[in-house]
Amino acid sequence: YQVVTEFSGNEKSKRHSGTPSPLGPTLQSEFPEIETSARILNLFVDDKTLLQYNNKGEIRSFYETKGFLADSTFFRLFDYNFIEGNGEMSLMEPNSIVLSEEIAEKMFGNESALDKTIHVNSTTNESGDYKVTGVYRPSKLPTHINARFFMSMSSGRYGGFVRRTTDFASNNMFLTYLMLKPGADAKALEKKLPVFVEKYMRKDLAAAGFNKKQFLLPIKDIHLHSGYESSVVPTGNLSYLYILASVAIFILLIACINFMNLATARSAKRAAEVGIRKVLGAEKKQLVRQFLGEALLLSMFSFLLALLMVQVLLPVFGRISAAHLSFSFTRHLPLIMGFILLAIITGLVAGSYPALYLSAFRPIRVLKGKFSNSLAAVTFRKALVVFQFMISAVLIVAAFAIGRQMSYMRDKDLGFAKEQQVVIPLRSKNAKTIADALKSELKRNEKIISVGASEYYPGIFNASDMNFYRADQNVSDGINLKMNWTDFSFLQTLEIKPIAGRLFSENFPADTNYRIIVNEAAIKKMGYGQAQNAIGKQIAFDWRDSTYRYEIIGVVKDFNFEGLKEPIQPFAFQTAITQFNYLIVHAKAGDPAPVLQTIAAQWKKLNPNEPFEYSFLDQDFQKNYEAETRLSAMVRYFMFIAIALCCLGLLGLVMFSAEQRTKEIGIRKVLGSSVGGIVGLLSRDFLKLVFIGNLLALPIAWYILNKWIQEFAFRAQLSWWLFAAAIAVSVIIALVTLSFQAIKAAISNPVKSLRTE
Repeated sequence: YQVVTEFSGNEKSKRHSGTPSPLGPTLQSEFPEIETSARILNLFVDDKTLLQYNNKGEIRSFYETKGFLADSTFFRLFDYNFIEGNGEMSLMEPNSIVLSEEIAEKMFGNESALDKTIHVNSTTNESGDYKVTGVYRPSKLPTHINARFFMSMSSGRYGGFVRRTTDFASNNMFLTYLMLKPGADAKALEKKLPVFVEKYMRKDLAAAGFNKKQFLLPIKDIHLHSGYESSVVPTGNLSYLYILASVAIFILLIACINFMNLATARSAKRAAEVGIRKVLGAEKKQLVRQFLGEALLLSMFSFLLALLMVQVLLPVFGRISAAHLSFSFTRHLPLIMGFILLAIITGLVAGSYPALYLSAFRPIRVLKGKFSNSLAAVTFRKALVVFQFMISAVLIVAAFAIGRQMSYMRDKDLGFAKEQQVVIPLRSKNAKTIADALKSELKRNEKIISVGASEYYPGIFNASDMNFYRADQNVSDGINLKMNWTDFSFLQTLEIKPIAGRLFSENFPADTNYRIIVNEAAIKKMGYGQAQNAIGKQIAFDWRDSTYRYEIIGVVKDFNFEGLKEPIQPFAFQTAITQFNYLIVHAKAGDPAPVLQTIAAQWKKLNPNEPFEYSFLDQDFQKNYEAETRLSAMVRYFMFIAIALCCLGLLGLVMFSAEQRTKEIGIRKVLGSSVGGIVGLLSRDFLKLVFIGNLLALPIAWYILNKWIQEFAFRAQLSWWLFAAAIAVSVIIALVTLSFQAIKAAISNPVKSLRTE
């Protein structure tokens, strides 16, 4: 189980995966039903961690992601496939590190990695030398801990921190896991946690001004059923899976409808067969079995083709969904059996109505040639066509609306300049040391507008927050402020604008001494009213029995430091002459290549033993919407498939309609009907059905999309033109499909068709 937290206080309650450092060990000592506990800590300040290996004077350097600190007990709780070392013993000693097989191969080639020493440059946990005590081969199966390397929790900055800290209110960045003894009741243990909170946490929580509840979350529920913030990897969205599964089922229904429509439409071709078989003694149930069997054979043959297509298209779909997907007949046997069952159900659904319809023919009438499609059958086919185009219209509207929301998020003014911003991570001590010299060199370049430095930048995870309150209040009135520490030029580099007071400046050296800049959201929550009213006021922060007071020197316009799914929260900046985690280089508009070459050259000159790494701020920010981007792409592909299937069915029906009316078309042409008139005759009734389907789709699409878009704090409006455009696209596609066959029938030679008839 993972221990998770619900925070409550002045603000609305918030569910979070983070827990304080002492929680796991204290729970284990308090409750005998817990066999062992383990904590992990994401290297949350390191979007990239620099690993270096000195191979006889040759420095091998690599930036790596997904690094964690872990307790020595971690590999007792979680199984990893160790190819070197002993998992359970691998993190027992301080400054030990366990690597994934890929990192070990990059670092050491074909040599054994065991007992070699590498230098880890981590902003989160400081830099230091670590001995490799294990190498594991990552599983291809999904995991909520997709780590690439683990360092012992007893190392570096946090090694000392976890030994010293006894605070149960703050430091909620550790993920705590428990393994219960066989037979232990997790629900019974969870019921004891409120008493545990009162016993161990109440004093710290009262001082901090908020409250907590602790819960146990089964590991298997983390990805899709937790809803807790700050898991190791972003949790899945169950509603997205429901959406995609529903779309897939509806597409299957469209295919079933095509089969029903074409089978019943062409029933005249098989009427004589049914009549003869009945005369020869066939019972209705025998005919039903025959027609259902035909449908099942088609469905199973389609399923075999689908398996082949899965093997071919799986890499393509993996790229669309940004997931590692594999398909194995042995490993996925239960899944294949489930899909065989689905294929059988599909065959039965698709074949049921044609089977009942065809088997009900009266042999005397059909053998006398008095067969015609009944009004009920025609009406049913029309209803199915309406249903088909209703589904496709919903998908068209969804594709338009999701695409518009994605464009809105790409183009919205975030309150800072995100274009032409180059982000350079500073991981090693040497990189942080040379940052000032690098800034000075880059500022001389005429293609560079400004250079700033900071602890964090917009769009990445920011773990720093403080509980501030006005000087005339107390700690229980405080609000949570996200914090960033910057140099004097960072805000100017990002073009974050002040609306009252001023920004940090080298002309005011005292800005490094308890001066603070806040955003509009902070001013509103603190109750200052107008931004100007806050300038010069004091706000306070309590830490370990001491109170620190800061003077507000500026208020900046609200900006989106997280994705647009989140509302803008209170934010603050402090400045200090210290070492930072990132350099931000604002280049002038144009080709960034010359600027990157300049930065790389200066980096190599000042820091030759480390690789030059960079990213672009706008691209980093856009990573917050990866799930939505994938959803948009998949809905688009599903839309094309649905429309293609609808059009295939429509084409089949109009072909059959034209075939049935060959004599009528010939007579009309002889009597002077134009091509356009005949095309209209064949298309009119079908276009009505398409239009009705679109109208029925509109309220359904609006309801679904309105619920989806509520997940975004900043969203594009569902304008009427989205729905109008969807109707237009659907009708135009249907018209093109109908016209293709209708024109072919209309321009045929009437003499030939009349002679044939």
